[in-house]
Formats: sequence, C-alpha cells, structure tokens
Amino acid sequence: MKRREFLTIPASALGGTLLYTLAREPFRLQAQEGTVKVPLRFFTAGEARVIATACERIFPSDANGPGAKEAGVVIYIDRQLAGPYGADKYRYTKGPFVDSYPEHGYQGKENPRETYHQGIAKLGNNFDELPVAEQIQKLQSMEKTHFFQLLRAHTIEGMFSDPMHGGNAGLIGWQLVGFPGPRMSYKEDIDQHFGAEFRPKPASLEQIMRRPGKPWEDEKA
Repeated sequence: MKRREFLTIPASALGGTLLYTLAREPFRLQAQEGTVKVPLRFFTAGEARVIATACERIFPSDANGPGAKEAGVVIYIDRQLAGPYGADKYRYTKGPFVDSYPEHGYQGKENPRETYHQGIAKLGNNFDELPVAEQIQKLQSMEKTHFFQLLRAHTIEGMFSDPMHGGNAGLIGWQLVGFPGPRMSYKEDIDQHFGAEFRPKPASLEQIMRRPGKPWEDEKA
C-alpha cells in the first residue's frame, strides 16, 4: 500500500474571493493564514511541487487576476491521474503506436501517468527551486512534446473545471472570466432582471444542485 503523501501549501494559495473595482481592476479578498496539508492521490510531494511550479509558469497570476497556483490546479491534475483517466481505462491502447494526423489524437503507448513521470524526470526534481527564467526556458524547450501539451491542457482544465474535480478553488477561475456556473435555467431571473444587466455570482454544481456531486475520477481505475 502506497504511503499517503501530502502537499503543504500556504492557505492563501487555495483561492479566495476575486473582486473587481468599478474600473474592473482585480483584487482578492483573502483572510486565510498559515499552511494547509492537501492529501495527494498520485504524485509524491516532490513531484507535486514540480508540477505546481510548471503550471504556475503556464498560467501565472498577474494584473488581470489569479493563476494556477491560487486555483489549486496541481490538485486537479493529481486526482485525474489517480483515477481511470490516468490509467487510460477508456482509450484503445493496443499497437501499432505510430505518428498520425493531429485529428486522430494521441496515438502513443504511454498513458497519462507514464507521460507525467517522464516529463517530471526531464524537468528535474529541483525544477521548483530554479530561477523563474530557467523554468520558462526548460518548458519552452519541451513545447512540442506530448507531456507539455498534456500539461498545458490540464492546467487550463484545472483553472476552469467545476471545483469538485479539485481545481478552480473558491471558483476563482470562473470569477476571473465571469462564468456563472452550470445553471440549469434562468427562468426565475428573466422577469426579475428584465431590461437590466444581470451578472449572477458564480456557483458550483454542488451549490446549484444542493447536494454533492460524484466526480468521475473517484471511480476505480
């Protein structure tokens, strides 16, 4: 049985309420202090730090708002790799393994778990300790690889997926783009806000349904 590992991160990195001034300048309302230990399902603590740093370089926080670090993207990736997707449960995995047309999708042998382990090895176990310029240089040298393409896609997914999957902490990604969440209907809002601008506060699926959802990564691989 694998020993349970944790990623220790500042509590403030788990998102917060993103607000905007009247001039549409972003700022976060954040009152959390100290650190939080987040249980990992797939990565070791060292691997998680490497991937968290790589995600931060791909989607950094800036003047427009928070990034991958604040949204907890590494937790999203960790859960996806630990579930059926990480083991390629639903992909045809028999040979031949050849390069094909882009529209055919990935045709390689390695599953996502193997791809990440190989990518982390190339980045180096001390990637998170390197100067930012060196981190960016290393990632740029890998832009054409399947690992980088997967990492980039997962970073975006972790920023904007429903938070029940581990990312988008505090709905910070949805606040960033103004997405109100997977609302089933606006019937009750039409008359109430007729003729006026309506920007509902983002709500997760759990908040809308008023019951917990069951993410697919929790299924047995």
